[in-house]
Amino acid sequence: MTAALETLRRDFGGDIIEPGGAEYESARRSVLASGSPAYVLRPKSVGDVRAGVRFAAAAGLVLSVRGGGHAFAGFGTNDDGVVIDLGGLADVEVVDKERHLVRIGGGATWGQVAAALAPHGLAISSGDTRSVGVGGLTLTGGMGWKVRKYGLALDNVVAAEVVTAGGEVVRASAQENPELFWAIRGGGGNFGIVTVFEFAAHPTTDVFYGRIAFPAAEAAGVLQGWADHLRAAPEELTSIASFANPFAGGPEAPVEIQVAFDGDDPELAARAIDPIRRLGTVIDDDVALKPYGDTLVDGATPPPGIRLVTRSAFVGKESVPEVLRILAETGASQGSPFIAVRSVGGAVSRVPDDATAYAHRRAELMVVTTSAGPEPVLEAARPALDAIWGRLAPHVDGAYANFLASATEEDVAAVYPTRTYQRLAAVKRRYDPANLFAGNHNVRP
Repeated sequence: MTAALETLRRDFGGDIIEPGGAEYESARRSVLASGSPAYVLRPKSVGDVRAGVRFAAAAGLVLSVRGGGHAFAGFGTNDDGVVIDLGGLADVEVVDKERHLVRIGGGATWGQVAAALAPHGLAISSGDTRSVGVGGLTLTGGMGWKVRKYGLALDNVVAAEVVTAGGEVVRASAQENPELFWAIRGGGGNFGIVTVFEFAAHPTTDVFYGRIAFPAAEAAGVLQGWADHLRAAPEELTSIASFANPFAGGPEAPVEIQVAFDGDDPELAARAIDPIRRLGTVIDDDVALKPYGDTLVDGATPPPGIRLVTRSAFVGKESVPEVLRILAETGASQGSPFIAVRSVGGAVSRVPDDATAYAHRRAELMVVTTSAGPEPVLEAARPALDAIWGRLAPHVDGAYANFLASATEEDVAAVYPTRTYQRLAAVKRRYDPANLFAGNHNVRP
């Protein structure tokens, strides 16, 4: 350990933060979890990342990698191990204006990306939160307000630079190390640390974005009508239905339909959005034309002692009516979790199932439930939450890694179906045979 630490101090040009240091209290936390790591490393270069990886391996310490730090399962910190915080590697550069190619540091956030690309009239299909990291979101999916037109964030990656468990830098693309390139698009942080992503961006205009709200009593009809409309709606329209918000009345909270129409033509936008307005009694409607970057929201940091429990699953077309019926009943009952249903399909479903390690291409919807509170409250609510998911189980499939607060073997099996997992395990054996990168929905070598 002493030799490994001496080598780190010699080779590492960034900040090494240890317990007792001035910045340790903030550095030990990710957004949604708190830990007590022995070392938090803040690299300033790819060489620093290599040194940090080699140190963790040589010292035999648990390694966590932090991008934006938003992992619900707390992957961005640990106890007694090493955290490599990539926040200093956040450059965003348009490297080919004609092809809209963009190089993005592995520690950038989507807010930084949107702000950097806006002057060029470009955007990337990403998540919907400014402070979420590009790396964590992209490696496992990437659903936001352009997902139905431009696919997942990972569908827009054309290459990446990866620091492997051996501390080597490897380029992954369709031509170079193609199996690693397949694996990092959906396989999470299992194979190394991505220090640079290369994305194909697209030209963007302002977009029509906002919420249309309906009374809670109309939830069942609004939800079914919304899903029916999204099935045939233009792919420029992406939407999320949310209800049972405990901070807005729980069972009495309005049903909110968030919409984003990717385009600035008011007539086309109205044609896509007006059928939603006709689904019930509109009690609020703030849809307006705004810059794409303004659709991204600020991520909330829970107060100390408050934990978020998030679960997710996908819904195929044939199961949509029954799932929405169960969810409408659930949302009308006291103690319901916050429920969100995301429209998918479109560009996501046009990618072949085996083209990337993201395996849930055929889903029409994704269901997400979120509960918040101190640990005793969450434990008391767990049987009721399990009962809800027990009702849903026959009608849903899989899970979305970015919306899971746990990382059990059952979770990993839901994220990665058997064939996908087996192929990922083969890549893992090649690039991380000792499973150094285990702080994730882990694929064992």
